[in-house]
Amino acid sequence: MKKNIALVLLAAMAAGVQAADWSDTSINYRYGEKFQEPFNGKDISKNIIGLNHVSGYKYGTNFFNADLLLSDSKDPATSTSSAGAQEVYVVYRNTVDLEKASGKSFKTTGVRGLGVTAGFDLNSKADASYNSKKQMLVLGPTVFVDVPKGFLNVSLLQLWESNAPRSINSRYSYDPHPMLGLTWGIPFSAGSIPLSFEGYANFIASKGKLENGTSDSAPETNIDMQVMYDMSSAFDAKPKTFRVGVEYQYWKNKFGNNSDVVKGATAKTPMIRVQYHF
Repeated sequence: MKKNIALVLLAAMAAGVQAADWSDTSINYRYGEKFQEPFNGKDISKNIIGLNHVSGYKYGTNFFNADLLLSDSKDPATSTSSAGAQEVYVVYRNTVDLEKASGKSFKTTGVRGLGVTAGFDLNSKADASYNSKKQMLVLGPTVFVDVPKGFLNVSLLQLWESNAPRSINSRYSYDPHPMLGLTWGIPFSAGSIPLSFEGYANFIASKGKLENGTSDSAPETNIDMQVMYDMSSAFDAKPKTFRVGVEYQYWKNKFGNNSDVVKGATAKTPMIRVQYHF
């Protein structure tokens, strides 16, 4: 089954590797002081440097994001180090627009169109405890909601996730499980001030037993949203070149750990965000 899924994902990615009709690439910096990690329970400060790329091609869109997360000493790199942990997290999604692929319109009341989304998540973290090496494939339908401005996409994705943390000898595969995911980018104005409300919300079902083989995983809620201000005019640059804003992440039962019994399994993290598009 996993082999077949991987072939589907490779086909989707190959379809996306074409001349882009449009593209947007940016780098960003975020900072927050209220991050949490399961079994840690301390407020952790993190500097995050991100690279983001979105593009449209003949049949749909590509999305790629890579984050480098640098923790302070409360999330140490080793048990004897005062240096903070380092993590890389990568997300890729390819969404095929069924109208563009088939020539048939799926537009109806409240719905702009339908698509199929495939992709993967990868992460690697060097820290004193868990040392995550996550691999995850995703596949499922997407609804393009008809909003007046911007976009709102709703996906129902099946997840095939595995990890190889320090605590086990070989890679562990969780039960396949679904996720309801929303992504959005809605421009608006406060008087003459150009703003945008952006983010994602993931509601993830239980993935069976955790890698210790005894603890049941808990359903996760991960909501990350930001309000961004376009300050490009202050630098005599084209719109959406320089943006600054505030961001907030709510992550309950992080990585499937039950926050009722695991300290640090729920995070409520305000952040500042700076972004440059080129």
